[in-house]
Amino acid sequence: WILDEACRQTAEWQKRFPHKPFRINVNLSTKQLMHADLISDVSEILVKHQLDAKYLELEVTESAIKKKKKVCFAVLENLKKLGVLLSTDDFGTGYSSLSYLHQFPFDTLKIDRSFISKMNTGDKSNEIVCTILSLAQSLNLKVVAEGIETEEQLRKLQDLKCDYGQGYLFSKPVVAQVAESFLDNNLHNFDIVVPSFYKTYESLNFE
Repeated sequence: WILDEACRQTAEWQKRFPHKPFRINVNLSTKQLMHADLISDVSEILVKHQLDAKYLELEVTESAIKKKKKVCFAVLENLKKLGVLLSTDDFGTGYSSLSYLHQFPFDTLKIDRSFISKMNTGDKSNEIVCTILSLAQSLNLKVVAEGIETEEQLRKLQDLKCDYGQGYLFSKPVVAQVAESFLDNNLHNFDIVVPSFYKTYESLNFE
């Protein structure tokens, strides 16, 4: 139901606001990833709502794939064949991140909020984030920093040339009607929340 509703809403918004193409991200649990009907369900839902597969990104965590890597690899490969994008969520919190990252067909890497929250504390989180960004760049992966809550964190991530960011600095989770008001009024959380000083980084796309 979640996948169906997410795709339905995205397709509806894209028709109403064609000048603002965007993707919808949906998390998959281990159980969902292993479901025998997953590939057919995703395919049918995309066709049902006439949503281009490139506007759907499915997120999986390392813990969701580490127990049955071969099976998960086959599932993710089949999802890629449908044209959907794939993201590895909470990167850096597991024990085999480097061993699986180059094997699986991910498009995006999401840095876990635990590293972002400690960037201002003087520990080694800055170096870890910098290393993850360098690794992702070498593998041609986009990077999303999770849990951005302060302007200082944002500035550091921009200085490190992180591609995307998410967190309470931009917005807390909102219901569909509120999200729609941003689209309807030609507004964007980046423009609303982030001071003009940080907008000078035009090459970055923080959402």
